[in-house]
Amino acid sequence: MTVAVEEEHNIMACGWHTYISYEPPMYGVSIGRERYSYQLLKKAGKFAINFLPFEKAEVIQKAGVTSGADTDKLSTQSFIEGEATGAPILKEAYVAYECETVDVKTYGDHDFFVAELVGFYRDEALFLSNGLPNLKQLSIPLYLGRSRYVKLDDRVGHKDFLK
Repeated sequence: MTVAVEEEHNIMACGWHTYISYEPPMYGVSIGRERYSYQLLKKAGKFAINFLPFEKAEVIQKAGVTSGADTDKLSTQSFIEGEATGAPILKEAYVAYECETVDVKTYGDHDFFVAELVGFYRDEALFLSNGLPNLKQLSIPLYLGRSRYVKLDDRVGHKDFLK
């Protein structure tokens, strides 16, 4: 998750996030209230979700274990400002969503931010004509927890039920 408030930009790895609705397109992210990004997101009311390839898993990991209060985590990353939100869109993201918060609910020690998708970026070269990722060209990191990632690529078995 990336966020911008005035001249400040920040990135945070989010383990808990999901699509919520197709129409209207909505996405949700759960963020601990003690996180530095939490205060920025509350102030901004908008953010971006960036999906990086497996080769950038170290960037994801660093974004999750380093605080933006202590360091500029985006100083080593190339990004553009999102057209709709101004939130950073990482140039190496294969997909990115720009989101505007429409609701926030507290669940335990996290708040769940519900947002409408207001911008969409996709590297078309990494996707098939049916919209699925081309796993011969793109390896997707799957976070298992405890700083461990596995790679989803064309070597993973699958079954297609709809042709």
